[in-house]
Amino acid sequence: MSKQKLVQRQKYLDWLKSWREKQIIKVVAGVRRCGKSTLFKLYIDWLLETGIKPEQIISINLEELEYENLLNYRALYDYIIARLYKGGYTYVFIDEVQNCKDYERAVDSLFVKDNVDLYITGSNAYMLSGELATLLSGRYVQISMLPLSFAEYVTFKGVGEKDLSSTFQTYLRFGAFPATAMLNKQEDLIRSYLDGIYNSILIKDTAVRLGITDISVLTSIAKFLFSNVGSPVSVKKIADTINSAGRTISVNTVDKYLHALCDSFLFYKAERYDIRGRQHLKTQGKYYAVDSGLRELLLASSTADLGHVLENTVYLELLRRGAKVNIGKMAEKEIDFVAKDANGTIYYQVSASVLDGSTLERELDPLRKIPDHHPKVLLTLDEIPRTANYDGIRQLHIVDWLLRNIDGDCGISRTCFPVHG
Repeated sequence: MSKQKLVQRQKYLDWLKSWREKQIIKVVAGVRRCGKSTLFKLYIDWLLETGIKPEQIISINLEELEYENLLNYRALYDYIIARLYKGGYTYVFIDEVQNCKDYERAVDSLFVKDNVDLYITGSNAYMLSGELATLLSGRYVQISMLPLSFAEYVTFKGVGEKDLSSTFQTYLRFGAFPATAMLNKQEDLIRSYLDGIYNSILIKDTAVRLGITDISVLTSIAKFLFSNVGSPVSVKKIADTINSAGRTISVNTVDKYLHALCDSFLFYKAERYDIRGRQHLKTQGKYYAVDSGLRELLLASSTADLGHVLENTVYLELLRRGAKVNIGKMAEKEIDFVAKDANGTIYYQVSASVLDGSTLERELDPLRKIPDHHPKVLLTLDEIPRTANYDGIRQLHIVDWLLRNIDGDCGISRTCFPVHG
């Protein structure tokens, strides 16, 4: 039987390599099945290639039944201590660490041991918040892992220029979990797989942690967020919607459930930012789904909301590129994204098409009103000349933008090929 091809996650792999043998806990956090376990496998394979001995590696996945006896922090600690390598570094990998009760006590004790290089993953942001963050403060570095970027998806599929458009449609429809890329358009299998992920997130990572017994209300809130991706959302609006359907739920309970859904990485919240006043606004934020395939599964969404799906895709890509992302407010106008990173600020508008003149003006107008000189970008699916530019506002094809390397050089991009239009 041939060995299954693994999806390479080079950015995350390079991050692990950069922290190798540093006296700090390495944390990889992200939604279930986004590739955290595979990342550890790839990293372990690399360590072995560099000459590390198998006995120097301890790898534990707390989702697996064989490690069920390690779900107590003391048992986990004793198991690892008994297997530490005596002649050098021991590389310790603990996958889905949040499954171990009081895991932070074991992790903290392992951290202070000489020659222990410690790596952990988790599927819930709550694992490093509150008291846990206080205990481990200053002792860990974290990278947030997302499902496949379009560039990773294209690389894994081995797609050429002529197939980029259809591949992008498949990417939006079936989503970006690594397993869906491997299933290769087998719709029934993909839907079954995504349904399993969704229910695991909803039950294990959200309901069980909060002690929620009425799963139907939690499901209603999740569906509301999926159907309102890219639209301003208020806690009161969600509560009113559910109550109008004959259920009873308080604003405080909705707020609690929203936080839990974000902690499980099923959704990400983007706050509004007043560009003129240079301050964050507490109301009318937007929620974005971690994967478009999950949204398609729950809503059977149509091409009518393509603009929102594209907006969701751009938001996740900005997160992958290390940006802090907000929704921009300019008086009564809105800028889809204000993305800030170490290199500065970029403003983005996202639209499926601006071939209609009035649509183009509607998208450009908020960008033109911004009173600073940071770069401004309009992302669309329109076939355009490479030099499309409106008073300094650059228009790019979304696929071109998604396939660019972070430093702006041409990667696996349509712009590396003859330009259409």
